[in-house]
Parts: sequence; structure tokens; C-alpha cells
Amino acid sequence: MRVVAVFGGGGAKTLAHAGAWKALLEAGLPPSHIVGTSMGAVIGAALAAGSTSQRILDIALSLQKKDFAALDAWSLAKGVFAGNILKPEPLKRTIARLVPATRFADLQIPLTITATDLDSGELVLFGELGQDAPLVDALYASCALPLYLPPAAIDGRRLAEGGLRAVVAIDVARRIPADMVVAVDVGPGFDEPPAAKKAAIPPLVRAHGEAIRVMMAAQTERTIADWPKDAPRLVMVRAVAEREATFAVGAGQRYFDAGYRSTQLALGDTLDAQTQQTHRGE
Repeated sequence: MRVVAVFGGGGAKTLAHAGAWKALLEAGLPPSHIVGTSMGAVIGAALAAGSTSQRILDIALSLQKKDFAALDAWSLAKGVFAGNILKPEPLKRTIARLVPATRFADLQIPLTITATDLDSGELVLFGELGQDAPLVDALYASCALPLYLPPAAIDGRRLAEGGLRAVVAIDVARRIPADMVVAVDVGPGFDEPPAAKKAAIPPLVRAHGEAIRVMMAAQTERTIADWPKDAPRLVMVRAVAEREATFAVGAGQRYFDAGYRSTQLALGDTLDAQTQQTHRGE
């Protein structure tokens, strides 16, 4: 069975993708292509390069917030005139640490990742279905959410967070020959309960985050609803539904376990239904 794995964006919550990968392999469903967005693209790239889910988890559990969310003091001094509030270099170093490859050509599994052209609004693809670029640069571009991180400059374009156009890029996955698309969603959704304890962030940053959350949640709902009936079977895995958890590095094990369990359940339900249809001759 040809399986395409789609890993959505969601910061620290994307450790769930490593857990989902473990469940897919145990079910005898190794993906033949990975489509990733933002930190979901980073986890996908690490897996495509041959990393085990345990290696990814071990590295992630050793990370601290400063390893990918280091405040840029100079930018903060500019106040409302700042272009970004985080330094890009720590995130790039962390990406390089997680992903044991520097080129798309070095990957063992085909990988496609998303980014957004900030000037045209166009969805930009890198990797198997898109253009080539140094792997770390393309992955950084996919993660560079405006306000938090400066955009990447690649081939004269200002590229940023892939989730602005495709949080869970199942539309991209439709272009790939497959029997099943397994999409793991850990991003914003209207099913998220209010945060039990709000993070200590400035009101303007919170307002930006709330706007992005609503936009991305609506985008994901619409994309799932528009999945064609004649397309490959779509298995949606809602692994984590939490607000204000983008930088929750301390919850990595919990997210990994949630991805593993929720994928096991989703695959079990799907394969059971498929078996019943086969027995009925449908």
C-alpha cells in the first residue's frame, strides 16, 4: 500500500509526528513520501534522512527554549518597529542538529515541504514536488512565522511559514500517487480548549497569535471538507489540541506518546473499515 504522510505545523507539538511514524511502521505502513509544514517539515526531514523516531525524541528532550526561541534583544529595543522578536540562528542550528542531511538529494524518502512567498502570497514547494535549495534554508523558511522570525531569502524571494497557506498540506499530498494519505494535525483548531495557564507574552504578540490561530484553524477545516471523494483514502489524526503550546519543549514526551496512540487508533479504525468493505465485496 502506498502511503503518504502529511505532518502539519505546530512547534513543539510536532513531536507527535515522531510518535505517529512509530505507529505507521508498526502497522506495516511505511510512508513512501512525506509532506511537511513548519516544524512538521523538520520532523519529516529528520525521518526522511533515516533518523529513528527515538533519535528525534531523544534530541528534542535535550533541547531548551533558547535552542529555537531566543529573543533578539536588538529587535526588542525597536519596539513596534521591530521586524521580528526571535533570532533565526538558534533555530537553524537546531534544525541542523535534528536533520542528519544537508541536501534533499541525500534523503532516503522523498520529501516535499511548504513555504509562503510573503510578496505574492504564493504557496512555494521545496523538495520532491518543488524547487531545490539547501535543506536547512528551506526548512527554516517553512518555520519562519512572521513577527517571530525574519523571512528567509531564497532565489530573491522572501519566504516564510508554510502554514500561512498550508498548515496541514493535504492538497499537496493529492498530487502524489497513493492509496492512503495519513495526515497528522497538531496545529490550531476550534477544538482547542482555552489554555489553563496563559503564557507570559506581550498583548500585541498574543493578539497576533490569536489571529493566526483562527486563520489557520479555518484553513484546515476547509481543506479537510474539500477532500474529493475520488481521492485516496484520507486518514486524519488529530494528535494534539492545545493552545499556547508552540514553545512547550518540556511536554515533548507527552506529545510523542499522543501522536503514537492517536495514530494507532486512527489506523485501526481505518483498516477495520477497509477489511469489512472487502468482506462485503464493496
